[in-house]
Amino acid sequence: MGVKDEGWRGLVRRITRITRDPAGAEDVVQSAMVRMLEYRRANVLINPEGFVARAAVNLAIDERRQRARRPEEGLDFIDDALADSQPLQDEVLRARERLARLKLGLARLSPRTREVFLLHRLEGLKYREIAERLGITVSAVEKHVAKAALFLTGWTEKW
Repeated sequence: MGVKDEGWRGLVRRITRITRDPAGAEDVVQSAMVRMLEYRRANVLINPEGFVARAAVNLAIDERRQRARRPEEGLDFIDDALADSQPLQDEVLRARERLARLKLGLARLSPRTREVFLLHRLEGLKYREIAERLGITVSAVEKHVAKAALFLTGWTEKW
């Protein structure tokens, strides 16, 4: 890591403090760098780092002032509040149909397989916990869950 790298990062941190926008700070410093290169085409520049630093600070202050004059940017929450996050009616209907199909599939499982599967998937119990609760082996729990998952995958596949 060179001195110039540290200077660049320091300038980006300084601009971030001014703009309060970490994502845009590097862009501001890049813009200042472009300004310096353009200026240097027609003028003699004794302190390019100082020029970039001053230009970046000026650009950052200008950007912050412009943002302050645009209050609508601070009102993004209104769009979120007005947006309807409810699913569409056809989506609700399809979900209900899939749920009904799943219930039919669950009813076709043996009582023990259904019980093990629901304890694992709905109640979130671990295989060991299910085995202890039902007095069966962990291997048996694994087989019941696999059997149920395989059957239900095939059962609901066409939906």
